[in-house]
Amino acid sequence: MSPSRSVLLVGEGNFSFSASMSQIYADTETCITATCLQHKDEALRHEGAASNVQIIKDSGGTVLFEVDCTKLGECASLRGRVFDRVVFNFPHCGRKSGVKKNRELLKNFFLSCVQVLAEDGEVHVSLCNGQGGTPADQPKREWHNSWQVAAMAAEAHLILSDIHPFESEKYQSYKCTGYRSQDKGFHVEKALLHVFTHSLAYTSARMLKVEEAVEGEKVQYNLPAELSDYIFRGFLCSGSVHPVRLLQDFLLEGLAEEWLVSMTTDAIPFLLTAKQLQTCCRDVDSTHCYWINLLQKDLNSDIYTSADKEKDRLTFSDSQRRTDTPETLSATYVISDKVNRVRSKGAKSLRSACSLDVDPEGESGLYLLRPSLLPQMEELLTKTKELINNAVSHRETETNNKSVEVEGNKEEEPCGGCNGVTSLLFGISGLVFRSVPVNPWALPVFHELLLRGVFPSKCEPVRLLGQRLETLLAPYGVSLISERGGLRLTAQPMGSVGKVFARNASDNINHVTVSLNLDLLAVLLFSLPDWRLLWSHDPRFLKQFELHPPPGTSFHPFSLFPEHFSFDISFWTGPTWEENKFHAVVREASHGTVEQVKLIDTFSHPDLSQTSYCYRLIYHSHTHALSHTQALKFHKHLESLLSSRLKVSIR
Repeated sequence: MSPSRSVLLVGEGNFSFSASMSQIYADTETCITATCLQHKDEALRHEGAASNVQIIKDSGGTVLFEVDCTKLGECASLRGRVFDRVVFNFPHCGRKSGVKKNRELLKNFFLSCVQVLAEDGEVHVSLCNGQGGTPADQPKREWHNSWQVAAMAAEAHLILSDIHPFESEKYQSYKCTGYRSQDKGFHVEKALLHVFTHSLAYTSARMLKVEEAVEGEKVQYNLPAELSDYIFRGFLCSGSVHPVRLLQDFLLEGLAEEWLVSMTTDAIPFLLTAKQLQTCCRDVDSTHCYWINLLQKDLNSDIYTSADKEKDRLTFSDSQRRTDTPETLSATYVISDKVNRVRSKGAKSLRSACSLDVDPEGESGLYLLRPSLLPQMEELLTKTKELINNAVSHRETETNNKSVEVEGNKEEEPCGGCNGVTSLLFGISGLVFRSVPVNPWALPVFHELLLRGVFPSKCEPVRLLGQRLETLLAPYGVSLISERGGLRLTAQPMGSVGKVFARNASDNINHVTVSLNLDLLAVLLFSLPDWRLLWSHDPRFLKQFELHPPPGTSFHPFSLFPEHFSFDISFWTGPTWEENKFHAVVREASHGTVEQVKLIDTFSHPDLSQTSYCYRLIYHSHTHALSHTQALKFHKHLESLLSSRLKVSIR
């Protein structure tokens, strides 16, 4: 324990634990306050209680009687005080109480102790083996027969951060007492100490108004509320220690051992036009896109500044690769309370020119949040084509000049793994958006790393890039699968994590593209239990990456054994039903705590144009304390939003 710490012990019996702790920390600045529920006379009847009380006082501690651990906020002697640690050893309601009463005791204790717990404080609860109901108990009891300690703590917005054996030998004078209101002690063999800490509070989703430039035009639009926490986070910015950035650096360094790599620092907008998408991403399912209605469109405005133009300049170097990728630095945002729908001229003609299955209503068929960086990659390459060609030609000239004489014969020195030809890999990275159903490995937002290289066809560039990526990622469970036009990178349990594909620019030249899902790869390479952890605001998450751990370093969860809660929801809809909107509302209403949505039943009314849907929602969070009460609150909010927004009738 650190010096200058204050400790509150509740539910003491004979005060032997408090006395032992007072002696252990006698030479520190630790301040101990020991309390019990009984009256003073009753408490001192316990064997050794009087002498233990004296030891505590002689060590500078305080002893309080008649303190109810479920009403600490009402105790006059504790009013205005906060403690760095609150300790409750072997809680029990007394006499022959069952698990339900002891669960209630735990819940009320947790709700009470947070009123006197410091912001970075800890709650220590020691339980006999099997009582806690966590996998740490050996043997583990059936869930309904345990005290469900993590779930009870979650009711007070506390998370289980650590579990370790109760060190009874450390407190040599400790004699547990009070079992069933007797002097008889508890069985402390294999007992476990559970450590709880504060969880961050849930923040409400909010609609953001974003302003940015698309094809030279200044536009404004509202970002869907369920996506508001995913943007402007700067995970890929210079100096970031976020695992997504660490993974990107790892991949770029690995590829740079074979090829010249350059990352652009251009600020690229979130928004695409339907034409941009159609040009480059014909295989994208338009039903999984976030179609956007503009708030206003200023056709004459030009938001490019001299600083923006300077960012457009690219520098290529063997020794240093540009990997800084600020995400939409030109974008600004403010909270918007109203959505003003504006239809721009020419919408009809543009929609008719697009073969994509776009939303036919208003401007939503014109603009969408980028589902891929490929359209912006094409534009950047067009803008910098001359620079890239010059860089590649320069490297090829250098390579040819490095020929060597071997026994009188000239051999070209292999470079870049491509039979003597070095190619430039030009890259961009940033957020992409997919309107996908809620399931454990469906990401509505993720960071894509996109690389494009120009290679001679004879060197089989798809195979070469695939082999290099396999060398880097195979140790972490990534495998390559051949498919038409290229290779797909897959891993269990998430499935596809990237692909390598090519298109012929001429008979002898291939344009090869690498697309990687950095979020899923970060989950895999750092052993994260859930991709949603990547978006945690809890400082305990990033703290584990401050020292730039290499891939393969396992993440240690700061919330252990979070509970799952299952709720069903049934409702009647009209003749049309847009399920993607339902999933969007689920994400917003649940604050991202719904891990999976399953359709378990449908029924179409034979006489009315109505269909009944029944879905099962699994609530689960590795980032916040999630109790049954909180999950039910989210579920009720979901019912309200579905009724008001999607006009369904809850059954």
